[in-house]
Amino acid sequence: MKVLAIAGSNSDTSINKMLVTYAASLIPNAEVEIVDMNAFEMPIYKHQREVESGVPQEAKDFASKIDGADVLLVSLAEHNGTYSSAFKNVFDWTSRIKDRAVWNEKPMLLMATAPGARGGLGVLEASGKRFPLHGGNIVDTFTLPFFNDNFDKAAQKISKEEKDSELKEKIQKISALESILEK
Repeated sequence: MKVLAIAGSNSDTSINKMLVTYAASLIPNAEVEIVDMNAFEMPIYKHQREVESGVPQEAKDFASKIDGADVLLVSLAEHNGTYSSAFKNVFDWTSRIKDRAVWNEKPMLLMATAPGARGGLGVLEASGKRFPLHGGNIVDTFTLPFFNDNFDKAAQKISKEEKDSELKEKIQKISALESILEK
């Protein structure tokens, strides 16, 4: 099973990248690629720019990575209740590729974490409504509140047993798709 793990942040110390990396490590026998949003830095989307220059190659490359995956693990940083601007720009440009649904109906575990009590619920709500309109096949969602208290950075894993068990159950649900995807 090919897993594309996307952290919707361009931070070098992204807690969402830590979460999605851990989640991906839980899928047995998976071929995992961790996406760094910094590899897809491009001009801020503007219709006039699209008309003049077309869709940047970075957006096409991002779409290609999605197309090459069987399953998507997406953990989004929450900035002011919604996506980070780095992620939003990649999402906007990718949505402009002709005849393309951004997520191409790939099964997705949608996640978020944050230092606070809501754990990124705002971005999960926003993306949960928006992604299906762009080919998002959200199989399940997961949020990890109080990241600094519930994630052991040294061990690179969730330290709160209840939340770790919850994520593992959701990963099993995604992993079970492998037999369906092979048909």
